[in-house]
Amino acid sequence: MTPLDATRYLWLAWAITWFAAAVWSGRTVKRPAIAREVAYRVITSAGAVLLFGVAGIRRHDIPFWRLDGAFGWLLAAVALAGTLFMWWARVTLGRLWSGSVTHKAGHYVIDHGPYAIVRHPIYTGLIVAIAATVGIRASAQTLIGAMLMTIGVYIKARLEENFLRTELGPAYDAYRQRVPMLIPSGRELVFRDAR
Repeated sequence: MTPLDATRYLWLAWAITWFAAAVWSGRTVKRPAIAREVAYRVITSAGAVLLFGVAGIRRHDIPFWRLDGAFGWLLAAVALAGTLFMWWARVTLGRLWSGSVTHKAGHYVIDHGPYAIVRHPIYTGLIVAIAATVGIRASAQTLIGAMLMTIGVYIKARLEENFLRTELGPAYDAYRQRVPMLIPSGRELVFRDAR
């Protein structure tokens, strides 16, 4: 098995378990208009097709590199760490998780666990896992796919930010001031807000 094979199995296992776990999700009270979600869904999906290919269709892109040695395995471990970070966030959210931007019944600001590090740890873990995956096998196709997926995730995070600010009000605004959106600053790990 190569690092590339390992990441393919990792992504497959993640996708199956991630979507199967959707039964944990609580009742949706409100969501933004579906038209507002089209952009991130299309961009992210196009990126995923470019990064991972389509089942049954052979890839014809020419890799710039493919790392099969120790550095490739290190990147596979980073991809695993990204997916574990996503799962930590998902378990922390519990029934408040949703695959789209929503307001769940009983929704409140989650600010512990990975949500004390970044406001959108699922997206952070996803971006880390994507970057590690493309680092193992980089081509024009996979790089463009990774960039599109990252842009799609950022668009979704911004939509979610605006929606949660409206829905959760001052509590979410205070959380936004304390915790960075996607990239940990390190400050929140050292200096805990005493409030």
